Amino acid sequence: MLVLNFDITWWLVAVLVFDLTIRIWAIIVIPRNRRPTAATAWLLAIYFIPFIGLLLFFLIGNPRLPRVRRRKQRQINEYIHDATENLEFGSLRPDAPAWFTSLVTMNRNLGAMPLAGDNTVTLIAEYQESLDAVADAVRAAEHYAHIEFYILQADAATDNLFRAMEEACARGITVRVLLDHWANRGKPNYKATLKRLDAMGAQWHLMLPVQPFKGKYQRPDLRNHRKLLVVDGNVAFMGSQNVTDSTYNLPKNIRRGLHWVDLMVRLQGPIVASVNAVFLSDWYSETDEELSAEFDIENLDTGPGDLDAQVVPSGPGFDSENNLRLFLGLLYAAERKVIIVSPYFVPDESLLLAVTTACHRGVHVELFVSEEGDQAIVYHAQRSYYEALLRAGVKIWMYRKPFILHSKSLTIDDETAVIGSSNMDMRSFGLNMEISLLVRGSEFADQMRAVEDRYRSLSRELTLEEWKQQPLRSTVLDNLARLTSALQ
Repeated sequence: MLVLNFDITWWLVAVLVFDLTIRIWAIIVIPRNRRPTAATAWLLAIYFIPFIGLLLFFLIGNPRLPRVRRRKQRQINEYIHDATENLEFGSLRPDAPAWFTSLVTMNRNLGAMPLAGDNTVTLIAEYQESLDAVADAVRAAEHYAHIEFYILQADAATDNLFRAMEEACARGITVRVLLDHWANRGKPNYKATLKRLDAMGAQWHLMLPVQPFKGKYQRPDLRNHRKLLVVDGNVAFMGSQNVTDSTYNLPKNIRRGLHWVDLMVRLQGPIVASVNAVFLSDWYSETDEELSAEFDIENLDTGPGDLDAQVVPSGPGFDSENNLRLFLGLLYAAERKVIIVSPYFVPDESLLLAVTTACHRGVHVELFVSEEGDQAIVYHAQRSYYEALLRAGVKIWMYRKPFILHSKSLTIDDETAVIGSSNMDMRSFGLNMEISLLVRGSEFADQMRAVEDRYRSLSRELTLEEWKQQPLRSTVLDNLARLTSALQ
């Protein structure tokens, strides 16, 4: 009996020492080079559930890409910056405000892409129209089609595009395809899609594959969330829409009657080279194949328009949160009006402060979100910010269910807008590889305003009075989700 007590005592001492060691280690290691909110969330997880929290931290606690991939990104940035340093990318519009010039300089320093003039940027707001427009562009290809989408599925809605790809391959056109591994692997048509890509002769690769037995591994919740297509360096598409049916072919979405609403842009002009550079950099990251010959920047065609545009890539391969800094710069520059469209709006402290500060400065601020949520944790985390936003004066518009407003855009005043793949949430800032397009020109801003007016007509306004009637259980869920959203 004495021996048993002795063993139990030492076992308890060992557990207590190990537990204390974990807590001390966490205080030293976790806050280093990490956002205070993320550090606090990880510390809470490890302090309340030390063993599980530690396991999760080792699994998903590093928000950076592996060192080899980060080195590749730096090499690509240096190459793009040096190659474009002394080149003219079209004629820029005159009388740019000082804040715009400094914002462009920041984007250039962080993401390497130059500002380009003489561009045409055309919005496509209809879901099937967008897929068919991309298919038409691929059918017109003479040299290559570069296709990169977070989710890419062969189904009835995308069949026109896949047939265009097949026809292009049959004509000897090089078709290169990138799709995110983790986002596609569980989708209904995943294997059929890969078989169809193989059968047509496309060159395809998975982005950010989590295949440890093949020597390919990084944090499993890192995603390449970009959506873009480039044909011959002459025309490009980018935005929020994936290549899939508007239900994503998921039974749970079909049962609930959910359909996604998205926004894409068709680009012509020198800016197409920047979109292509993003594809080429991702291709290099996944394949080690350099396609510098297709980064043709010395013979750029000017587009029929005269819009200024700059591509801003972002993600864990960069040292800074390029997209967040872009949004912050625009919010603080706004003088009259800010319109935000973000299906997942989970801001960090800096973004929340910028939005509410704009209201206090007298700027009219509107936020469009979905009435229905498709991701429970994100949906509740987003709701936890509504009261602070409403009290600051933000008008919140809720796009009516059963539609999921998936577009991502930010417009300020009368001539500046951003559109792309990036949500305004901590996942898009820290964990997703994104692409955003900064555009200056009242012509494009007018297109955006027309889309925003349409969204407004299909939404209902959430008021502070209505929000105060939320039941306690919803508040508890919202607050818990808000804590988990910071685990990066």
